[in-house]
Amino acid sequence: MAEEAPGLEVLATGPLATVQDLGRPGLSHLGVGTSGAADRRSFRLANRLVGNSEDAAGIEFTFGGLAFRACRDLTVAITGAPCRITVDGRREAVNSVLRVPAGAELRAGAPTTGLRSYLAVRGGIAVAPVLGSRATDVLSGLGPAPLQPGDVLPVGPPPPRFPAVDLAPVPAPADGDLVLRVVPGPRDDWFTDEALRALGGEAYEVTSESNRIGMRLRGAPLQRQRCEELPSEGMVPGALQVPPSGQPTLFLADHPLTGGYPVIAVVLAEDVDRAAQARPGQRIRFRILEEAA
Repeated sequence: MAEEAPGLEVLATGPLATVQDLGRPGLSHLGVGTSGAADRRSFRLANRLVGNSEDAAGIEFTFGGLAFRACRDLTVAITGAPCRITVDGRREAVNSVLRVPAGAELRAGAPTTGLRSYLAVRGGIAVAPVLGSRATDVLSGLGPAPLQPGDVLPVGPPPPRFPAVDLAPVPAPADGDLVLRVVPGPRDDWFTDEALRALGGEAYEVTSESNRIGMRLRGAPLQRQRCEELPSEGMVPGALQVPPSGQPTLFLADHPLTGGYPVIAVVLAEDVDRAAQARPGQRIRFRILEEAA
């Protein structure tokens, strides 16, 4: 197969920029996590705006700072955490279809709210897939390495359909307390009644010990009523695992497949996207549901 043509040259990455798609589902039995975009809703929107299939590879970047030079005329969109965008110094809008001429530079500043933004390029980022996906899994090391200045990324051929809209009016990520819905279990019976009341009634702060694997939270300790060892069990995105400290960890896209600490509750899948936009210092409140809606 012919090699895809160069599409963009990375000039700056901010704290972390990775190639992502919708990941590697169905391989957990082989010890391979799904990974993929942490905020899938925003990622899918970026691809829809430029006419790509929803699983075309794009770039996830954390707290702004991404900059690239177009190697040829490109059509792109940036979604997720809203950041200041310029193309050769001209202001452009997030959640819209942007034309970046060959040789032009696009730069994204720090977002006003939220944490992770997504760049989709018409045709998709065409790096070599690993196990059927182009996603970077920071825990396992699968997929392309995190982006560095000087990287030149290929872009695939444009899809046959053209973008249907110029702008998608979507709300920005919350900048106040973030409310996430959770379903108790599977090990809520390992915790005291007071722990469950605290989980549903207290605010938990997102600490700086947070990344694509998960976020450590700080708040009222979640005390156990059972203290024996728990054999390792399967983990999912949104699992709230509680180590002996009583301070929960909320697992995100690159979470480990198994864990030996009990999971008191699991965030609903559609709310995990919102959780991925939470910043260090932001507070999270959990609304406990008796069963998934």
